[in-house]
Amino acid sequence: MDQHLPRRERLLTSFRPLPDFDVVAASGAWLHCADGRRIFDGSSGLICVNVGQGSRKVFSRIKAQFPRSSFGGAAVVRPRVQLELMDRLCRAVGRPQDSVALVTCGTLGVEVAIGLARNIARARGGKRRGDILTSSLSYHGNSALTLALAGNHARRPRPEDALGLGPSFPAPYPPVHDHGQAERACAASCADELAKAIDSRGAENVAAVLLEPVNGTTGGAYVPPDGYLRRVSEICRERDVLVIHDEVLTGLWRTGTPLASDHWDGSAPDLCILSKGLGAGYTPVGAVLVSPETAPLLRHQDADPLPAMGTMAAHPLQAAACLGVLDELESMDLGAFRARGERLGALLRPLTDLPVVRDVRGLGHLYGVELEPGLLWPLMEEAEKRGVFFYPFTGAGHPRSEGLVVAPALTSTDEDIDFLAAALCDAVTAVNPTDQGGPSCSCPTP
Repeated sequence: MDQHLPRRERLLTSFRPLPDFDVVAASGAWLHCADGRRIFDGSSGLICVNVGQGSRKVFSRIKAQFPRSSFGGAAVVRPRVQLELMDRLCRAVGRPQDSVALVTCGTLGVEVAIGLARNIARARGGKRRGDILTSSLSYHGNSALTLALAGNHARRPRPEDALGLGPSFPAPYPPVHDHGQAERACAASCADELAKAIDSRGAENVAAVLLEPVNGTTGGAYVPPDGYLRRVSEICRERDVLVIHDEVLTGLWRTGTPLASDHWDGSAPDLCILSKGLGAGYTPVGAVLVSPETAPLLRHQDADPLPAMGTMAAHPLQAAACLGVLDELESMDLGAFRARGERLGALLRPLTDLPVVRDVRGLGHLYGVELEPGLLWPLMEEAEKRGVFFYPFTGAGHPRSEGLVVAPALTSTDEDIDFLAAALCDAVTAVNPTDQGGPSCSCPTP
């Protein structure tokens, strides 16, 4: 048997084809390759490198912490830097009175949030079970539990391996919510499907509803109808069911506000999960924020033991890196930042003039460009030829939709946004059948 596998064959991944960027340096949103190419990272890595690479503020925080201690869990030493991070984080997202559980990644954050929600629900009394309801277009992590619970078509386990779990109600987006009227758009009233799902199980059996306030990569940046999230909160309060928001991807300004739920009044959840934007690619980390109305119940005498945080949960170097990320975010000119997000949307929306582009949707620095079937990988290749990398999405509707997630670093410059939009417009034009009389791209010239 050959004991010398090619190096790339040792990497177990479902991503095909693998990118061929031999990166020797990175700064901000730009990757510098060994062959002299310069690639703009148009999707912030896996929608996580939110403040760009090579941050001096992050490096300064890590450098200052390194000689003090590189490890010290809360069970070992007083968690000073971790407590500083918790305080800064809660203030940054407008939840200053929340309690926090620090974990090592978004998937574990979801699992811990589920455990906390079950504890809270039982301590409040009247719950027979701790069911967690999710939508038909959702992704909540990469563990056996979270993959089984959520509605990502491509990653769901086989039915016999799904632990008897699965999504419980349709997401408020036309590809997965069939109203019986093809042209009917979703509205706040689509939340009535959630009410039916809770009532069919019995509210006494449901601990919480878990959802992404803005869809991430499963469907490609779908935005809920106005009033939908508020109606979800009302339905859950009426039935004594908790609301958990998975803001692993959208939290910390990705959609233009500290939390994606901030776009709609009355939508604040009981528990909120953060991860990607907090570590920003510098460190694996996650955080579960618990509202002051519910956190005391976790210390109730009838509550079960809290889910373990884990050995590496926000050790001092992780916490220091996250504080550097918050330093970067808080130093942004928010007016200019929001204007760049609006400009990004304005530059992308005209792509729908081309027959190969089905839709452009999103908020802030998070957009999905949905394509006609079969064009995803050709477009990825054309974009890379023009010096831009994007993250693909697949998974909504039947047949499954496909497209690109456009999510540049929040610290991108005006020139970066213009370069990204021009390169993508040119790449889309290259795969558009103009030789058959199709139109050319009408995107504004940067």
